[in-house]
Amino acid sequence: MVLAIVRQATGLMQAPPAQVLVGLGLFLTLFIMAPVFDRMYSDGVKPYLDDQMSLEVAIERASLPLHEFMLAQTREKDLTMFSEIAKKGPYQTPADVPFTVLIPAFVTSELKTAFTIGFLIFIPFLIIDLVVASVLMSMGMMMLSPLIVSMPFKLMLFVLVDGWSMIMGTLASSYYI
Repeated sequence: MVLAIVRQATGLMQAPPAQVLVGLGLFLTLFIMAPVFDRMYSDGVKPYLDDQMSLEVAIERASLPLHEFMLAQTREKDLTMFSEIAKKGPYQTPADVPFTVLIPAFVTSELKTAFTIGFLIFIPFLIIDLVVASVLMSMGMMMLSPLIVSMPFKLMLFVLVDGWSMIMGTLASSYYI
């Protein structure tokens, strides 16, 4: 979501292409989730493959790191809302929250975070568009599109602040691993 909003904010509808954004999102997901996947493998999958536990126990143990990760990223308000909708809870401990409640609460929390980050990224680009449009109007250049003039300024700003590194770093550090 954040990467798509960045593309929209810069005004470059075709650059970077959707495949690049999906690739960045996938690699960032793998980077963030690597410790969780490692724990899932060592706690559940490997012992099961080594015939040290049954499938049911392996699934339970392998799902625990994912449950903990999702619970740490989920807002209490979203968790409460989906618990009330499902008519489940209150839960004695966080470990009692079922995935059927946790997953939609997690997704809702992540969407809210993505839109918040996207909004904060969009503001500087919007200000550049407004300033360029105001200057062009005051100069009487009504036939010249402000987008054409503001594009180099937005790209220059994005490059000067090292926008991709800043965005990817902020997204990665926003997760409590």
